[in-house]
Amino acid sequence: MSSKKVVELFFDVVSPYTWLAFEVMCRYRNVWNIELKLRPGFLGGVMQGSGNKPPGLVPNKFLYMTKDMERLAQFFEVPLKAPSNPFEAMFEKGSLSAMRFVVAVQGQAKDDKQVELVSRELWRRIWSQDKDITTPESLSEAAMKAGMSASEVGELLRLSSTKEIKDKLKSTTQEALDHGAFGFPLIVCHVDGKPEPFFGSDRFELMAHCIGEKWLGPQPKQSPAKL
Repeated sequence: MSSKKVVELFFDVVSPYTWLAFEVMCRYRNVWNIELKLRPGFLGGVMQGSGNKPPGLVPNKFLYMTKDMERLAQFFEVPLKAPSNPFEAMFEKGSLSAMRFVVAVQGQAKDDKQVELVSRELWRRIWSQDKDITTPESLSEAAMKAGMSASEVGELLRLSSTKEIKDKLKSTTQEALDHGAFGFPLIVCHVDGKPEPFFGSDRFELMAHCIGEKWLGPQPKQSPAKL
């Protein structure tokens, strides 16, 4: 078997479309011959750095996205459900504290499995259960549901407010911008020494072609990710 191709997924749990891409890539990490690297970033920083505007601020786009997410939730088999006040959840509360927490998790974990579990619980809260992801209590609840102890969570909350973690999040966000990001999800496939960036949760067929794999749909037979 040829060496695994590195695939980086730049993500932020405030983005519903990124949840779809996240679950698909987690399902395919043991199906395709890839090394999946989870790269927690800050979508707000990407939007600002690229000069992009959220599509939800355009009334017709917002109406379309609401219906589109219902269809996508069924297609991808992800329990995606819009919060009661999406504008508040995404733009007023945001995800800065949550993504700093995820970066702290990654800094302490041996591999990305814990990052995957914690990120999924945060997505569940905001995009399935209509719950907060900004307060220490909310972050603690998500992390403990992901199997972490209270003492581990306490240390991660402490770390998430340090300059080291803040700088790491900024650095990863800048890396995404350097790859040409204007939103998330951004998936970067490294092929023959060159990065091939893909934006969105609807480019998997093209991505598979690019890395010499086969797209088997949103639920391949071998699936390590359980919702």
